[in-house]
Amino acid sequence: MDILIDLDGTVHDPAPGIIGSVQYALRELALPVPQHEDLHWVIGPPLRVVFPQIGVKPGGVERAVQLYRVNYRNGAMYDAIVYEGIPAALDELRSLGARLIMATSKPHAFAKPIMERFGLAGRFAAIHGAELDGTRDDKAELIAHIIAEEGVDAKRAVMIGDRKFDCLGAGRHGIPTIGVLWGYGTADELRAHGAAHLAETPSELSRLAKQLLSA
Repeated sequence: MDILIDLDGTVHDPAPGIIGSVQYALRELALPVPQHEDLHWVIGPPLRVVFPQIGVKPGGVERAVQLYRVNYRNGAMYDAIVYEGIPAALDELRSLGARLIMATSKPHAFAKPIMERFGLAGRFAAIHGAELDGTRDDKAELIAHIIAEEGVDAKRAVMIGDRKFDCLGAGRHGIPTIGVLWGYGTADELRAHGAAHLAETPSELSRLAKQLLSA
């Protein structure tokens, strides 16, 4: 049994670091900078999807990504808060006999040190993310890579995430998703894109995962 788990909006709240880095890139490009509260939607989609939607022209997207990463590497990547109850929930999921595998669109070059900083890396059998050049930004492509690399049986796997990208990516491989409601996706978004269950708190995850894995 394998449980694939998203990072941003699922394991931790990365809003200060991600939004601050998006704002930094826009300022450096001399573009209008939306207020913090108007940028919550940028948490989840790949940066190369985000920047064109906030005024960066196609030719400037890679520069925007570079600028974002300058700020992110300078400490913003650690400007996040692990959601209350997540460490215990991860331990409960592991007690089901399942492997926990991180599946995040964030580059693994960032995801791994972030998980190490917050003391959570050891709970995961593997941490997978996109490449810095955008390879496997798409969640379905990332999950295909994980299935191949880790020998995941899609019929005995579950995805846990907070956005439609998690539902759609896992669904492409026949993997059901538990949508979490403490992140950045709404119940309507998650239901509309095929979430099998919705969890209001981390303490519900092991029960819901057990139901899906035993179905």
